[in-house]
Amino acid sequence: MSVKIRLTRIGRHKDPVYRIVAADSRFARDGRIIEQIGTYNPKESEAAATINEELALKWLSAGATPSDSVRAMFSQKGIMAKYAESKKASK
Repeated sequence: MSVKIRLTRIGRHKDPVYRIVAADSRFARDGRIIEQIGTYNPKESEAAATINEELALKWLSAGATPSDSVRAMFSQKGIMAKYAESKKASK
């Protein structure tokens, strides 16, 4: 099972809001999820995304692959840097 950290769309027509979730890559975009990590409202900036850092680091260390947009958000929040530090420290 390959786990991806990606966005699922919620919200109404022409007013999108996204959840950042860990999901099996075989399921549909808005299909079954494993765990919700945060939320993102594109009407605000990417910095306004709310992300549970502990859950994000847990899934990254478990081998989950973030999508491009989620990777950009994680980098902006400093989560990817912390993940790289923890990976370097474990070696």
